[in-house]
Amino acid sequence: MSLAFDEYGRPFIIIREQERKSRVKGIEAVKASIMAAKSVARTLRSSLGPKGMDKMLQSPDGDVTITNDGATILEMMDVENQIGKLMVELSKSQDHEIGDGTTGVVVLAGALLEHAESLLDMGMHPLRIAEGYEMACKVATENLDKIKTRFEFSKEDIEPLVKTCMTTLSSKVVGRLKRPMAEICVKAVLAVADLERRDVNLDLIKVEGKVGGKMEDTRLVEGIVIDKEFSHPQMPKELKDVKVAILTCPFEPPKPKTKHKVDIDTVEKFEALRDAEKAYFTDMVQRCKDSGAELVICQWGFDDEANHLLMHQNLPAVRWVGGVEIELLAMATGARIVPRFQELTADKLGHAGSVTEVGFGTTKDKMLVIEGCPNLKAVTIFVRGGNRMVLDEIKRSLHDAICVARNLVRDNAIVYGGGAAEISCGLAVEEAADKVTGVEHYAMRAFADALQAVPLALAENSGLPPIESLTAVKKRQLEESNPYLGIDCNDVGTNDMREQNVFETVMGKKQQLFLATQVCKMILKIDDVIKPSDYE
Repeated sequence: MSLAFDEYGRPFIIIREQERKSRVKGIEAVKASIMAAKSVARTLRSSLGPKGMDKMLQSPDGDVTITNDGATILEMMDVENQIGKLMVELSKSQDHEIGDGTTGVVVLAGALLEHAESLLDMGMHPLRIAEGYEMACKVATENLDKIKTRFEFSKEDIEPLVKTCMTTLSSKVVGRLKRPMAEICVKAVLAVADLERRDVNLDLIKVEGKVGGKMEDTRLVEGIVIDKEFSHPQMPKELKDVKVAILTCPFEPPKPKTKHKVDIDTVEKFEALRDAEKAYFTDMVQRCKDSGAELVICQWGFDDEANHLLMHQNLPAVRWVGGVEIELLAMATGARIVPRFQELTADKLGHAGSVTEVGFGTTKDKMLVIEGCPNLKAVTIFVRGGNRMVLDEIKRSLHDAICVARNLVRDNAIVYGGGAAEISCGLAVEEAADKVTGVEHYAMRAFADALQAVPLALAENSGLPPIESLTAVKKRQLEESNPYLGIDCNDVGTNDMREQNVFETVMGKKQQLFLATQVCKMILKIDDVIKPSDYE
């Protein structure tokens, strides 16, 4: 694309291969963008809330995923449209920053754009709409600060954290087990949290899973689970109070580096070579024994010869352990990772209370559970499920709950869910809009209406009459000035979200409002779309 001037000095744009490109300008371009964003939001709308439906997605190589996690659905949907891709990025950034609320943020952005469309039809300029949205977003976030409550918790009193995690899990596949699952997530987060610095390192929480077994069999291992078994079937299956050596060097004789030829023409020479290798192996195993190690965990494999020797020397070993697990094991057991046998000394060994090989059902699958580590800074949530799809979905659900618990450790302010916060913010924005004299008044009103898309979708997905339910709750919020009233999705019989224990983090809510408003602003500012046309 280049700029040129005609004989009167007026600029015009020359687009290369003009005849091959299609071009949409002005309000038409804005409307086309809104249309694309709305269709993405509509797809996710039915997945919102505790009664939200799941989506089944098939990847190009035939893998099937069943989920109602907004970020996962959008990531796996093959969105061609550029504006659709913006919505995918929107849910990703919510996922990266907060970890929860990925469906809600897309539904909100879609609703904001839908209401912007009717304002465009009235002849309002897109930038004035965007400015009005910015003002409304500011009012809404200030209102969140007014209605928030703080949850005080400690390592002894984890109930507030558990309640908030239960809200997150109620819309997932693990809904019926939300209490035990929420407790597992909270205990995992508190095990690795630094409460003084209000910080949680999520890398220390590992979520492992094995197909087979019931969801109820999911448990928190205060240590590490690795998907390996002892290298020799006759090694003991359970070890107590062991000293652990972690090696990143292979149990193998050194390979000659140069290209050369060895002539072995007599049995004696062959025997000598074999003895030399055996001596090398024996020396390796002896070094491990001398250092006092009672369990060797190695990043590489061993030869059968080495395995046989380890067995005879009563030195249990595990081979082919991945780099991430090696680091976690080193952190938990207090061992130093040893790159060469010559450097293996007693002070570089770690300690584990118990190492157990666990078998599963009738399969040959085995895993090692390493518990009782001195530095309990690494924990594993061990998930069981009926099939791979359920297992993956449980892992995604637990990830959301872990992120919510992490956010509460960082900032323990919460608002009430079930659409209560959105309705309250909507009322605050409507009130503020009456004091605005410019055209932005209309945009702020539209923002307040768009906020109600979330409670409307919740009611719709729960099988309730959406407009009647929303109007009733909104009327009560106005009359009683009670920001805790939301949609009774589970038909408990009360709209008070405090009684239902439905909470969300203020951090997550604010992020939703900011991100949705930013994306709308960006989409409304696009007034010229130049793209290659379909024909060649």
